[in-house]
Amino acid sequence: MNDLGVTEDRVLGGRVRLRQAPDGYRPGMDAALLAATCDALPGQRVLETGCGVGGALLAAATRRPEAIFHGVERDETAASLAAENVALNGLTSRVAVAKGDVEAGFRALGLPVFDAVMANPPYFDDPSALRAPSPAKSGAWMADGGLAAWTAFCLKAVREGGTITLIHRADRLADILSLLAPKAGSFRIRPVAPFADAAAKRVIVRAIKTGKAPLVLLPPLVMHDRDGGKHSAQAEAILRGEADLAW
Repeated sequence: MNDLGVTEDRVLGGRVRLRQAPDGYRPGMDAALLAATCDALPGQRVLETGCGVGGALLAAATRRPEAIFHGVERDETAASLAAENVALNGLTSRVAVAKGDVEAGFRALGLPVFDAVMANPPYFDDPSALRAPSPAKSGAWMADGGLAAWTAFCLKAVREGGTITLIHRADRLADILSLLAPKAGSFRIRPVAPFADAAAKRVIVRAIKTGKAPLVLLPPLVMHDRDGGKHSAQAEAILRGEADLAW
């Protein structure tokens, strides 16, 4: 910890260094899983909207060393830390971070469309539904424009035939599909369950802009075993960067 109270942590089996403010939103399991779904090919351009301090962005860039990444974050402190983390990990040649707001729309960024977009949108739209852990974390938990603003941004940000990948609460799956369906399809859905005998708490949704293939419900990712281990073997391999979360 430095004199400003910023901590430095390591993720992806120690391969990625992250400087983070202790009272802000800190990337965790969802960011790690989102990064593991990235399957960008060499030379492809990937956007993460709401990248925070770069947890998913930098893990995905480390996993895909020949792809190009761009992060967008509205919080000035988080965006500054994300840019600092890009340099800290030696990725300035192919990872960039810009300050931007989903509410302003993709065109406000002045960027060409991407081959892939990934996001972990805030999980709540209604302020009465959640008391955020602290004011510094409220922006990561509460979506001012709702899920509709995030899906609209992603649809504008990706080229035709490009992919959109979201991780979100399982109970919002119907909303995600209905919001993306007018302009995207070929949905592939990965439930994420805490235990093999428990209902999924998260879903990872992959859509293709203008895609027409039938929806596919993939086998669930089970995060924990009942024998007391911290993570299942599959989850541990994914979190350490030793395996991808394939589509």
